[in-house]
Amino acid sequence: MPGPGKPEGADRAPGPLRRAASEALDAVGTALASHDAGLATSEVGRIASVGPGVARVRGLPGVQAEELVAFQDGLLGLAYNLDPDEVGVVLLGTNRGLAAGGFAHRTGRILDVPVGEALLGRVVDALGEPLDGLGPLRARERRPVERPAPPIMQRAPVNRPLQTGLKVIDSLLPIGRGQRELILGDRQTGKTAIALDTILNQRGRNVVCVYCSIGQRSAAVAEFLASLQRHDAMAYSIAVVASGDDAPGVQYTAPYAATTMAEYFMEQGRDVLIVYDDLTRHARAYRELSLLMRRPPGREAYPGDIFYVHSRLLERATQLRAAYGGGSLTALPIAETQSQNISAYIPTNLISITDGQIVLSPQQFRKGVLPAVDVGRSVSRVGGKAQLPCYRAVAGALRLSYAQFEELEVFARFGTRLDDASLATLERGRRVREVFKQPQYRPLPVPEQVAVLLAAGEGLLNAVPTARVAEAERAIRDAVTRQLPEACARMAGGEKLSDEDRAALLRVIGGAVEDIGPEGA
Repeated sequence: MPGPGKPEGADRAPGPLRRAASEALDAVGTALASHDAGLATSEVGRIASVGPGVARVRGLPGVQAEELVAFQDGLLGLAYNLDPDEVGVVLLGTNRGLAAGGFAHRTGRILDVPVGEALLGRVVDALGEPLDGLGPLRARERRPVERPAPPIMQRAPVNRPLQTGLKVIDSLLPIGRGQRELILGDRQTGKTAIALDTILNQRGRNVVCVYCSIGQRSAAVAEFLASLQRHDAMAYSIAVVASGDDAPGVQYTAPYAATTMAEYFMEQGRDVLIVYDDLTRHARAYRELSLLMRRPPGREAYPGDIFYVHSRLLERATQLRAAYGGGSLTALPIAETQSQNISAYIPTNLISITDGQIVLSPQQFRKGVLPAVDVGRSVSRVGGKAQLPCYRAVAGALRLSYAQFEELEVFARFGTRLDDASLATLERGRRVREVFKQPQYRPLPVPEQVAVLLAAGEGLLNAVPTARVAEAERAIRDAVTRQLPEACARMAGGEKLSDEDRAALLRVIGGAVEDIGPEGA
Protein backbone atom coordinates (compact mmCIF):
# COMPACT_ATOMS: atom_id res chain seq x y z
CA MET A 1 0.00 0.00 0.00
CA PRO A 2 1.33 3.52 -0.76
CA GLY A 3 2.15 5.69 2.20
CA PRO A 4 -0.26 8.36 3.47
CA GLY A 5 -0.39 11.52 1.34
CA LYS A 6 1.34 9.85 -1.59
CA PRO A 7 -0.43 9.17 -4.87
CA GLU A 8 -0.75 5.55 -5.89
CA GLY A 9 2.32 4.48 -7.79
CA ALA A 10 4.54 7.23 -6.37
CA ASP A 11 6.89 4.66 -4.86
CA ARG A 12 7.20 3.02 -8.23
CA ALA A 13 8.13 6.36 -9.97
CA PRO A 14 11.63 6.41 -11.42
CA GLY A 15 14.37 8.22 -9.49
CA PRO A 16 14.76 11.29 -11.80
CA LEU A 17 11.04 11.96 -11.61
CA ARG A 18 11.07 11.84 -7.82
CA ARG A 19 14.00 14.23 -7.68
CA ALA A 20 12.26 16.70 -10.04
CA ALA A 21 9.09 16.62 -7.96
CA SER A 22 11.08 17.18 -4.78
CA GLU A 23 12.94 20.14 -6.29
CA ALA A 24 9.67 21.68 -7.47
CA LEU A 25 8.17 21.32 -4.00
CA ASP A 26 11.27 22.90 -2.45
CA ALA A 27 11.08 25.85 -4.88
CA VAL A 28 7.42 26.42 -4.08
CA GLY A 29 8.15 26.31 -0.37
CA THR A 30 11.00 28.79 -0.69
CA ALA A 31 8.81 31.17 -2.70
CA LEU A 32 6.00 30.96 -0.16
CA ALA A 33 8.45 31.56 2.71
CA SER A 34 9.90 34.68 1.10
CA HIS A 35 6.55 36.11 0.03
CA ASP A 36 5.35 39.10 2.05
CA ALA A 37 1.57 39.18 1.99
CA GLY A 38 1.36 42.78 3.12
CA LEU A 39 -1.67 44.93 2.46
CA ALA A 40 -1.59 47.68 -0.18
CA THR A 41 -3.89 50.66 0.22
CA SER A 42 -5.38 52.74 -2.56
CA GLU A 43 -7.85 55.59 -2.62
CA VAL A 44 -11.04 54.83 -4.48
CA GLY A 45 -13.76 57.38 -4.99
CA ARG A 46 -17.17 57.49 -6.57
CA ILE A 47 -18.35 59.65 -9.44
CA ALA A 48 -20.80 62.23 -8.21
CA SER A 49 -21.73 63.68 -11.63
CA VAL A 50 -20.60 63.56 -15.25
CA GLY A 51 -20.72 66.49 -17.67
CA PRO A 52 -19.41 67.18 -21.18
CA GLY A 53 -15.67 66.67 -20.80
CA VAL A 54 -15.58 66.78 -16.99
CA ALA A 55 -16.53 64.64 -14.00
CA ARG A 56 -16.86 65.30 -10.29
CA VAL A 57 -15.50 62.66 -7.93
CA ARG A 58 -15.96 62.27 -4.17
CA GLY A 59 -13.79 60.23 -1.86
CA LEU A 60 -10.22 61.04 -2.99
CA PRO A 61 -8.89 63.11 -0.06
CA GLY A 62 -5.20 62.64 -0.93
CA VAL A 63 -5.32 63.40 -4.63
CA GLN A 64 -2.88 66.07 -5.86
CA ALA A 65 -3.21 68.76 -8.49
CA GLU A 66 -2.80 67.46 -12.08
CA GLU A 67 -2.61 63.86 -10.89
CA LEU A 68 -4.05 61.25 -13.23
CA VAL A 69 -7.31 59.66 -12.09
CA ALA A 70 -8.35 56.34 -13.64
CA PHE A 71 -11.94 55.31 -14.13
CA GLN A 72 -13.28 51.79 -14.26
CA ASP A 73 -13.52 51.68 -18.06
CA GLY A 74 -9.84 52.65 -18.54
CA LEU A 75 -10.53 56.32 -19.23
CA LEU A 76 -8.03 58.74 -17.68
CA GLY A 77 -8.70 62.16 -16.25
CA LEU A 78 -6.69 65.04 -14.85
CA ALA A 79 -7.35 66.25 -11.29
CA TYR A 80 -8.13 69.91 -11.91
CA ASN A 81 -10.26 71.39 -9.13
CA LEU A 82 -9.40 70.33 -5.58
CA ASP A 83 -12.48 71.36 -3.62
CA PRO A 84 -13.05 70.37 0.01
CA ASP A 85 -15.86 67.92 -0.75
CA GLU A 86 -15.09 66.75 -4.27
CA VAL A 87 -12.51 66.74 -7.05
CA GLY A 88 -13.15 68.22 -10.49
CA VAL A 89 -11.59 65.91 -13.09
CA VAL A 90 -10.90 66.87 -16.71
CA LEU A 91 -11.57 63.85 -18.89
CA LEU A 92 -8.85 62.94 -21.40
CA GLY A 93 -11.27 61.26 -23.80
CA THR A 94 -14.94 60.72 -24.43
CA ASN A 95 -17.09 59.98 -21.42
CA ARG A 96 -19.10 57.13 -22.92
CA GLY A 97 -19.97 54.60 -20.26
CA LEU A 98 -19.32 56.92 -17.31
CA ALA A 99 -22.20 57.49 -14.96
CA ALA A 100 -22.79 58.73 -11.45
CA GLY A 101 -21.94 56.07 -8.89
CA GLY A 102 -19.03 54.62 -10.85
CA PHE A 103 -15.61 54.10 -9.32
CA ALA A 104 -12.49 56.23 -9.79
CA HIS A 105 -9.10 55.72 -8.18
CA ARG A 106 -5.80 57.55 -7.90
CA THR A 107 -2.85 56.48 -10.03
CA GLY A 108 -0.12 58.32 -8.13
CA ARG A 109 1.44 59.72 -11.30
CA ILE A 110 1.13 62.78 -13.47
CA LEU A 111 0.39 62.94 -17.17
CA ASP A 112 3.40 62.05 -19.32
CA VAL A 113 4.06 61.31 -23.00
CA PRO A 114 6.68 59.30 -24.91
CA VAL A 115 9.69 61.18 -26.27
CA GLY A 116 12.64 60.30 -28.46
CA GLU A 117 13.70 59.49 -31.99
CA ALA A 118 10.90 56.95 -32.37
CA LEU A 119 8.38 59.77 -32.74
CA LEU A 120 9.95 61.21 -35.89
CA GLY A 121 7.67 60.67 -38.85
CA ARG A 122 4.70 59.75 -36.65
CA VAL A 123 1.26 61.23 -36.02
CA VAL A 124 0.15 60.96 -32.39
CA ASP A 125 -2.57 62.34 -30.16
CA ALA A 126 -2.15 64.47 -27.06
CA LEU A 127 -1.50 61.37 -24.93
CA GLY A 128 1.22 60.07 -27.25
CA GLU A 129 -0.92 57.31 -28.77
CA PRO A 130 -0.28 56.74 -32.51
CA LEU A 131 -2.95 57.83 -34.99
CA ASP A 132 -1.22 56.91 -38.25
CA GLY A 133 -1.74 53.15 -38.23
CA LEU A 134 2.00 52.45 -38.36
CA GLY A 135 2.08 50.31 -35.25
CA PRO A 136 2.99 51.06 -31.64
CA LEU A 137 5.68 53.53 -30.67
CA ARG A 138 9.02 52.14 -29.57
CA ALA A 139 9.90 55.08 -27.31
CA ARG A 140 12.33 54.30 -24.49
CA GLU A 141 11.51 57.29 -22.31
CA ARG A 142 8.49 59.22 -21.08
CA ARG A 143 8.47 62.75 -19.72
CA PRO A 144 5.86 64.86 -17.92
CA VAL A 145 3.64 67.08 -20.02
CA GLU A 146 3.97 70.02 -17.61
CA ARG A 147 7.62 70.99 -17.22
CA PRO A 148 9.21 74.24 -15.98
CA ALA A 149 10.77 76.55 -18.52
CA PRO A 150 14.59 76.73 -18.60
CA PRO A 151 15.92 79.25 -16.05
CA ILE A 152 17.32 82.53 -17.32
CA MET A 153 20.95 81.58 -16.61
CA GLN A 154 20.68 78.64 -19.00
CA ARG A 155 19.52 80.80 -21.90
CA ALA A 156 21.67 82.36 -24.59
CA PRO A 157 20.92 85.32 -26.89
CA VAL A 158 19.02 84.59 -30.09
CA ASN A 159 21.54 85.25 -32.86
CA ARG A 160 21.18 82.39 -35.37
CA PRO A 161 18.62 82.67 -38.16
CA LEU A 162 15.83 80.22 -38.87
CA GLN A 163 15.18 80.59 -42.60
CA THR A 164 11.54 80.36 -43.63
CA GLY A 165 12.27 80.44 -47.35
CA LEU A 166 9.81 83.35 -47.74
CA LYS A 167 11.38 86.54 -49.08
CA VAL A 168 9.14 88.99 -47.24
CA ILE A 169 9.82 87.32 -43.87
CA ASP A 170 13.51 86.50 -44.17
CA SER A 171 14.32 90.01 -45.42
CA LEU A 172 12.00 92.24 -43.37
CA LEU A 173 10.89 90.08 -40.40
CA PRO A 174 13.80 87.72 -39.65
CA ILE A 175 13.18 84.85 -37.24
CA GLY A 176 15.95 83.53 -35.00
CA ARG A 177 16.43 80.09 -33.54
CA GLY A 178 14.94 80.21 -30.07
CA GLN A 179 12.54 83.05 -30.91
CA ARG A 180 8.75 83.08 -30.46
CA GLU A 181 7.11 84.73 -33.47
CA LEU A 182 3.32 85.00 -33.53
CA ILE A 183 1.42 84.51 -36.80
CA LEU A 184 -1.75 86.57 -36.59
CA GLY A 185 -4.64 87.05 -38.98
CA ASP A 186 -8.29 86.49 -39.86
CA ARG A 187 -9.69 83.20 -41.10
CA GLN A 188 -8.47 81.96 -44.46
CA THR A 189 -5.60 84.43 -44.86
CA GLY A 190 -2.76 81.91 -45.11
CA LYS A 191 -1.52 81.55 -41.53
CA THR A 192 -1.05 77.79 -41.72
CA ALA A 193 0.47 78.10 -45.20
CA ILE A 194 3.33 80.21 -43.80
CA ALA A 195 3.98 77.62 -41.09
CA LEU A 196 3.88 74.82 -43.67
CA ASP A 197 6.38 76.53 -45.97
CA THR A 198 8.66 77.14 -42.99
CA ILE A 199 8.60 73.43 -42.13
CA LEU A 200 9.28 72.47 -45.74
CA ASN A 201 12.26 74.84 -45.82
CA GLN A 202 13.95 72.97 -42.94
CA ARG A 203 14.64 69.92 -45.09
CA GLY A 204 18.36 69.19 -45.00
CA ARG A 205 19.02 71.77 -42.26
CA ASN A 206 19.04 69.35 -39.28
CA VAL A 207 15.98 70.98 -37.71
CA VAL A 208 13.30 68.84 -36.07
CA CYS A 209 9.78 70.16 -36.71
CA VAL A 210 6.78 69.57 -34.45
CA TYR A 211 3.30 70.50 -35.69
CA CYS A 212 0.58 70.71 -33.04
CA SER A 213 -3.00 70.92 -34.32
CA ILE A 214 -5.54 72.17 -31.77
CA GLY A 215 -9.24 72.08 -32.53
CA GLN A 216 -8.84 72.07 -36.31
CA ARG A 217 -11.12 70.29 -38.76
CA SER A 218 -10.01 66.75 -39.48
CA ALA A 219 -10.05 67.44 -43.24
CA ALA A 220 -7.72 70.44 -42.82
CA VAL A 221 -5.30 68.43 -40.67
CA ALA A 222 -5.32 65.56 -43.17
CA GLU A 223 -4.52 68.00 -45.99
CA PHE A 224 -1.63 69.48 -44.00
CA LEU A 225 -0.17 66.06 -43.23
CA ALA A 226 -0.57 65.01 -46.87
CA SER A 227 1.45 68.08 -47.90
CA LEU A 228 4.22 67.08 -45.50
CA GLN A 229 4.23 63.56 -46.93
CA ARG A 230 4.20 64.80 -50.52
CA HIS A 231 7.25 67.02 -49.96
CA ASP A 232 9.20 64.44 -47.91
CA ALA A 233 8.99 66.48 -44.71
CA MET A 234 7.56 63.86 -42.37
CA ALA A 235 10.97 62.24 -41.94
CA TYR A 236 12.06 65.10 -39.66
CA SER A 237 8.62 66.03 -38.31
CA ILE A 238 6.24 65.02 -35.53
CA ALA A 239 2.50 65.76 -35.71
CA VAL A 240 0.46 66.03 -32.51
CA VAL A 241 -3.23 66.17 -33.38
CA ALA A 242 -6.15 67.15 -31.16
CA SER A 243 -9.04 67.67 -33.56
CA GLY A 244 -12.18 69.65 -32.95
CA ASP A 245 -14.05 66.40 -32.25
CA ASP A 246 -11.82 65.54 -29.30
CA ALA A 247 -12.69 66.34 -25.71
CA PRO A 248 -11.73 69.84 -24.52
CA GLY A 249 -9.29 68.28 -22.04
CA VAL A 250 -7.39 66.66 -24.90
CA GLN A 251 -7.27 69.96 -26.81
CA TYR A 252 -6.05 71.76 -23.71
CA THR A 253 -3.26 69.20 -23.11
CA ALA A 254 -2.04 68.94 -26.73
CA PRO A 255 0.38 71.94 -26.92
CA TYR A 256 2.06 71.03 -23.64
CA ALA A 257 2.54 67.44 -24.80
CA ALA A 258 3.97 68.63 -28.14
CA THR A 259 6.38 70.96 -26.33
CA THR A 260 7.62 68.12 -24.13
CA MET A 261 8.35 66.06 -27.25
CA ALA A 262 10.20 69.01 -28.79
CA GLU A 263 12.21 69.73 -25.62
CA TYR A 264 13.74 66.26 -25.75
CA PHE A 265 15.54 67.14 -29.00
CA MET A 266 16.45 70.63 -27.75
CA GLU A 267 18.13 69.12 -24.70
CA GLN A 268 20.09 66.82 -27.03
CA GLY A 269 21.66 69.95 -28.57
CA ARG A 270 19.48 70.03 -31.68
CA ASP A 271 17.41 72.85 -33.21
CA VAL A 272 13.65 72.40 -33.08
CA LEU A 273 10.74 74.28 -34.65
CA ILE A 274 7.27 73.93 -33.13
CA VAL A 275 4.04 75.27 -34.63
CA TYR A 276 0.90 75.71 -32.49
CA ASP A 277 -2.15 75.79 -34.78
CA ASP A 278 -3.80 77.57 -33.14
CA LEU A 279 -3.76 79.06 -29.63
CA THR A 280 -7.09 80.85 -30.09
CA ARG A 281 -8.86 77.50 -30.14
CA HIS A 282 -6.68 76.37 -27.25
CA ALA A 283 -7.90 79.35 -25.22
CA ARG A 284 -11.50 78.48 -26.08
CA ALA A 285 -11.00 74.90 -24.94
CA TYR A 286 -9.57 76.14 -21.65
CA ARG A 287 -12.47 78.58 -21.25
CA GLU A 288 -14.92 75.72 -21.81
CA LEU A 289 -13.22 73.60 -19.16
CA SER A 290 -13.12 76.46 -16.68
CA LEU A 291 -16.79 77.26 -17.12
CA LEU A 292 -17.73 73.60 -16.75
CA MET A 293 -15.68 73.54 -13.55
CA ARG A 294 -17.54 76.66 -12.40
CA ARG A 295 -14.42 78.76 -12.10
CA PRO A 296 -15.04 82.52 -11.93
CA PRO A 297 -15.15 83.99 -15.45
CA GLY A 298 -13.32 87.18 -16.36
CA ARG A 299 -13.05 89.24 -19.52
CA GLU A 300 -14.93 87.62 -22.43
CA ALA A 301 -15.75 84.75 -20.02
CA TYR A 302 -12.10 83.60 -20.03
CA PRO A 303 -10.72 82.60 -16.61
CA GLY A 304 -8.32 84.93 -14.86
CA ASP A 305 -5.26 82.74 -15.47
CA ILE A 306 -5.58 82.54 -19.26
CA PHE A 307 -2.44 84.67 -19.65
CA TYR A 308 -0.47 82.26 -17.46
CA VAL A 309 -1.75 79.29 -19.47
CA HIS A 310 -0.06 80.61 -22.62
CA SER A 311 2.97 82.27 -21.03
CA ARG A 312 4.13 79.10 -19.27
CA LEU A 313 3.81 77.31 -22.60
CA LEU A 314 5.68 79.81 -24.78
CA GLU A 315 8.40 80.49 -22.19
CA ARG A 316 9.65 76.95 -22.80
CA ALA A 317 10.90 78.08 -26.24
CA THR A 318 14.46 79.38 -25.99
CA GLN A 319 18.08 79.13 -27.11
CA LEU A 320 20.18 77.20 -24.60
CA ARG A 321 23.75 78.10 -23.74
CA ALA A 322 26.54 75.86 -25.01
CA ALA A 323 27.15 74.52 -21.51
CA TYR A 324 23.60 73.12 -21.54
CA GLY A 325 23.77 71.59 -24.99
CA GLY A 326 23.29 74.65 -27.19
CA GLY A 327 19.96 73.44 -28.59
CA SER A 328 17.10 75.73 -29.47
CA LEU A 329 13.31 75.60 -29.57
CA THR A 330 11.68 78.09 -31.94
CA ALA A 331 7.94 78.61 -31.52
CA LEU A 332 5.53 79.80 -34.21
CA PRO A 333 2.18 80.15 -32.43
CA ILE A 334 -0.81 80.96 -34.62
CA ALA A 335 -3.74 83.08 -33.46
CA GLU A 336 -6.95 83.96 -35.24
CA THR A 337 -8.41 87.47 -35.23
CA GLN A 338 -11.87 88.73 -36.09
CA SER A 339 -12.14 91.67 -38.49
CA GLN A 340 -8.39 92.35 -38.09
CA ASN A 341 -8.86 93.24 -34.43
CA ILE A 342 -5.37 92.57 -33.10
CA SER A 343 -6.26 94.37 -29.86
CA ALA A 344 -8.69 91.64 -28.80
CA TYR A 345 -8.08 89.81 -25.54
CA ILE A 346 -6.24 86.65 -26.66
CA PRO A 347 -4.23 88.30 -29.49
CA THR A 348 -3.11 91.05 -27.13
CA ASN A 349 -1.97 88.50 -24.57
CA LEU A 350 -0.01 86.55 -27.16
CA ILE A 351 1.57 89.68 -28.65
CA SER A 352 2.85 90.65 -25.20
CA ILE A 353 4.34 87.18 -24.63
CA THR A 354 6.03 86.63 -28.00
CA ASP A 355 9.05 88.30 -29.61
CA GLY A 356 7.17 89.76 -32.55
CA GLN A 357 4.23 89.08 -34.80
CA ILE A 358 3.55 88.46 -38.49
CA VAL A 359 0.19 90.08 -39.25
CA LEU A 360 -1.71 88.87 -42.31
CA SER A 361 -4.07 91.19 -44.16
CA PRO A 362 -7.34 90.05 -45.78
CA GLN A 363 -7.07 92.96 -48.24
CA GLN A 364 -3.67 91.72 -49.41
CA PHE A 365 -5.06 88.22 -49.66
CA ARG A 366 -7.98 89.33 -51.83
CA LYS A 367 -5.58 91.24 -54.10
CA GLY A 368 -3.57 88.07 -54.66
CA VAL A 369 -0.51 89.28 -52.72
CA LEU A 370 0.56 85.98 -51.16
CA PRO A 371 1.83 85.56 -48.53
CA ALA A 372 -0.49 88.34 -47.40
CA VAL A 373 1.90 89.88 -44.85
CA ASP A 374 1.03 93.36 -43.62
CA VAL A 375 4.57 94.74 -43.39
CA GLY A 376 3.48 97.92 -41.62
CA ARG A 377 1.93 96.10 -38.64
CA SER A 378 4.37 93.20 -38.48
CA VAL A 379 7.56 93.25 -36.47
CA SER A 380 10.37 90.98 -35.29
CA ARG A 381 11.77 92.16 -31.97
CA VAL A 382 14.95 90.18 -32.51
CA GLY A 383 15.51 92.09 -35.75
CA GLY A 384 18.79 91.96 -37.61
CA LYS A 385 20.59 90.18 -34.77
CA ALA A 386 19.38 86.87 -36.17
CA GLN A 387 19.69 87.77 -39.83
CA LEU A 388 22.41 86.70 -42.22
CA PRO A 389 24.81 89.55 -43.13
CA CYS A 390 23.97 89.33 -46.84
CA TYR A 391 20.35 90.25 -46.07
CA ARG A 392 21.37 93.35 -44.16
CA ALA A 393 23.31 94.56 -47.18
CA VAL A 394 20.32 94.42 -49.52
CA ALA A 395 17.23 94.76 -47.30
CA GLY A 396 18.32 97.54 -44.98
CA ALA A 397 16.36 100.33 -46.67
CA LEU A 398 13.79 98.06 -48.32
CA ARG A 399 11.37 98.02 -45.38
CA LEU A 400 11.32 101.81 -45.06
CA SER A 401 10.89 102.38 -48.79
CA TYR A 402 8.13 99.78 -48.96
CA ALA A 403 6.27 101.39 -46.05
CA GLN A 404 6.55 104.77 -47.79
CA PHE A 405 5.18 103.22 -50.96
CA GLU A 406 2.13 101.80 -49.17
CA GLU A 407 1.40 105.18 -47.58
CA LEU A 408 1.83 106.98 -50.89
CA GLU A 409 -0.37 104.45 -52.67
CA VAL A 410 -3.24 105.17 -50.28
CA PHE A 411 -2.76 108.90 -50.82
CA ALA A 412 -2.70 108.50 -54.61
CA ARG A 413 -6.16 106.92 -54.61
CA PHE A 414 -7.69 110.33 -54.03
CA GLY A 415 -6.71 111.34 -57.56
CA THR A 416 -4.08 113.87 -56.50
CA ARG A 417 -1.50 114.81 -59.10
CA LEU A 418 1.90 113.55 -58.06
CA ASP A 419 5.38 114.76 -58.88
CA ASP A 420 7.88 112.67 -60.79
CA ALA A 421 9.68 111.45 -57.65
CA SER A 422 6.43 110.18 -56.13
CA LEU A 423 5.48 108.45 -59.37
CA ALA A 424 8.90 106.76 -59.44
CA THR A 425 8.40 105.62 -55.83
CA LEU A 426 5.05 104.12 -56.76
CA GLU A 427 6.46 102.28 -59.75
CA ARG A 428 9.33 100.83 -57.74
CA GLY A 429 7.03 99.91 -54.87
CA ARG A 430 4.68 97.99 -57.15
CA ARG A 431 7.58 95.92 -58.40
CA VAL A 432 8.84 95.27 -54.88
CA ARG A 433 5.37 94.02 -53.98
CA GLU A 434 5.46 91.70 -56.98
CA VAL A 435 8.83 90.43 -55.79
CA PHE A 436 7.41 89.69 -52.34
CA LYS A 437 4.75 87.46 -53.90
CA GLN A 438 5.66 83.81 -53.59
CA PRO A 439 3.71 80.63 -54.47
CA GLN A 440 3.07 78.11 -51.74
CA TYR A 441 5.34 75.05 -51.44
CA ARG A 442 8.23 76.96 -53.07
CA PRO A 443 10.56 78.25 -50.35
CA LEU A 444 13.69 79.81 -51.81
CA PRO A 445 17.33 79.38 -50.73
CA VAL A 446 19.24 82.36 -49.37
CA PRO A 447 21.32 83.29 -52.48
CA GLU A 448 18.29 83.41 -54.77
CA GLN A 449 16.39 85.58 -52.30
CA VAL A 450 19.30 87.99 -51.93
CA ALA A 451 19.72 88.33 -55.71
CA VAL A 452 16.04 89.15 -56.27
CA LEU A 453 15.91 91.59 -53.34
CA LEU A 454 19.06 93.32 -54.58
CA ALA A 455 17.49 93.75 -58.01
CA ALA A 456 14.33 95.26 -56.48
CA GLY A 457 16.22 97.52 -54.09
CA GLU A 458 18.57 98.87 -56.75
CA GLY A 459 15.72 99.64 -59.14
CA LEU A 460 16.89 97.16 -61.77
CA LEU A 461 13.31 95.97 -62.25
CA ASN A 462 11.86 99.42 -62.89
CA ALA A 463 11.97 98.92 -66.66
CA VAL A 464 10.22 95.54 -66.44
CA PRO A 465 6.41 95.58 -66.81
CA THR A 466 4.66 94.69 -63.57
CA ALA A 467 3.00 91.68 -65.16
CA ARG A 468 6.42 90.25 -66.08
CA VAL A 469 8.24 90.75 -62.78
CA ALA A 470 7.73 87.08 -61.88
CA GLU A 471 9.35 86.07 -65.17
CA ALA A 472 12.25 88.42 -64.54
CA GLU A 473 12.64 87.00 -61.04
CA ARG A 474 12.95 83.46 -62.38
CA ALA A 475 15.54 84.60 -64.92
CA ILE A 476 17.56 86.34 -62.18
CA ARG A 477 17.52 83.29 -59.91
CA ASP A 478 18.57 80.94 -62.69
CA ALA A 479 21.36 83.25 -63.90
CA VAL A 480 22.83 83.86 -60.44
CA THR A 481 22.72 80.17 -59.49
CA ARG A 482 24.34 79.14 -62.74
CA GLN A 483 26.97 81.87 -63.14
CA LEU A 484 27.99 82.66 -59.53
CA PRO A 485 28.07 79.37 -57.60
CA GLU A 486 30.96 80.46 -55.37
CA ALA A 487 29.26 83.70 -54.37
CA CYS A 488 26.06 81.76 -53.67
CA ALA A 489 27.97 79.38 -51.40
CA ARG A 490 29.47 82.28 -49.46
CA MET A 491 26.08 83.92 -48.95
CA ALA A 492 24.49 80.65 -47.82
CA GLY A 493 27.42 80.11 -45.44
CA GLY A 494 26.74 83.36 -43.61
CA GLU A 495 29.52 85.52 -45.00
CA LYS A 496 29.09 89.23 -45.67
CA LEU A 497 28.31 90.42 -49.15
CA SER A 498 31.63 91.80 -50.37
CA ASP A 499 31.97 94.61 -52.88
CA GLU A 500 33.20 92.15 -55.47
CA ASP A 501 30.25 89.82 -54.97
CA ARG A 502 27.83 92.74 -55.06
CA ALA A 503 29.30 93.99 -58.33
CA ALA A 504 29.16 90.51 -59.82
CA LEU A 505 25.56 90.10 -58.74
CA LEU A 506 24.56 93.43 -60.28
CA ARG A 507 26.28 92.49 -63.52
CA VAL A 508 24.54 89.11 -63.78
CA ILE A 509 21.20 90.58 -62.73
CA GLY A 510 21.50 93.34 -65.30
CA GLY A 511 22.12 90.82 -68.04
CA ALA A 512 19.14 88.69 -67.00
CA VAL A 513 16.82 91.71 -66.88
CA GLU A 514 17.99 92.93 -70.29
CA ASP A 515 16.95 89.60 -71.78
CA ILE A 516 13.42 90.27 -70.54
CA GLY A 517 13.37 93.75 -72.11
CA PRO A 518 11.10 96.67 -71.25
CA GLU A 519 8.31 95.36 -73.43
CA GLY A 520 9.14 91.69 -73.16
CA ALA A 521 10.68 91.55 -76.60
